[in-house]
Amino acid sequence: MGYLVILFSAKLSEKHQHTLRLKYPQQEFVFCEDIVEAEKFLEQATVLVTYGEDINEETIEKAARLKWIMVLSAGVERLPFPAIEARDILVTNAKGIHKIQMAEYTISMLLQVYRSERELIENEKQAKWAKVSLQEITGKTMLVLGTGAIGQEVARLAKAFRMKTIGISRSGCHVDFFDEVYQLNSLNEKLPEADFVVSVLPSTKETKYLLNEGHFTRMKDSAVFVNIGRGDIVASDTILNAVREKEIAHAILDVFEQEPLPAEHPLWKEPNITVTPHISGKSPEYLPRALAIFEENLDNFKSKASNYRNIINTTRGY
Repeated sequence: MGYLVILFSAKLSEKHQHTLRLKYPQQEFVFCEDIVEAEKFLEQATVLVTYGEDINEETIEKAARLKWIMVLSAGVERLPFPAIEARDILVTNAKGIHKIQMAEYTISMLLQVYRSERELIENEKQAKWAKVSLQEITGKTMLVLGTGAIGQEVARLAKAFRMKTIGISRSGCHVDFFDEVYQLNSLNEKLPEADFVVSVLPSTKETKYLLNEGHFTRMKDSAVFVNIGRGDIVASDTILNAVREKEIAHAILDVFEQEPLPAEHPLWKEPNITVTPHISGKSPEYLPRALAIFEENLDNFKSKASNYRNIINTTRGY
């Protein structure tokens, strides 16, 4: 494939813009601040590079020449898939670029919860030397919902702490760093074994509000629940109730049903819930990794190859 118009609604630094133009001098790059600025170029665009949250059916309708959408993130749940599928537009994403930082976040937050207690913090405020009970994460059992790139990296780091790792996935197929992998219908059976339950699941029709009160009832009362996937896997009220009723010991939440989380939301003030503002995927290496996938796929697109990285199934939505 020869001349292309590659439109970015995802904002890039001048450094990244310059690098792409140098590497692909025969292609026309149009770099915009956002989709509002990009709209005037949609009719000419062959490729649209986006973060995936700014596209709707009208966008697809205006982009009459569009052949490929590259999403510079893993989340694609907001894309208008019926309109995209009707046009047979290729969709790829940047799945896998979050695995290092999100796995580090998971282990660091578990360590924080297990190795520092509210009692210790209060004693420090009072300048009081006191003995407190601290726990270890080594040798525990971790259950991970989702055994893709992020889930595998979480399990790999868990292995450094000699944990038993259990994975839950759609297929139930074995993957590296998991001692056991099961299909979703085994979740209820395996939950009572877990000290840590970590969700890295995306938001799809199948995963929306997948977890309910019954799942938390089956967890150990000493269990810690971690959600770094998507906030709509479980209702906030369900988590609040599980912590308040001492069905679990603690919840670490980086994603929520509503973002930003409202200042008055009770999750902020619950002592045994740790809230972070959707930061587990943040890293200075995020964009370089995402652009590396884009460049690999652009080379394939230009040569009409079929071995694209991270193709999204537009029927399933992931």
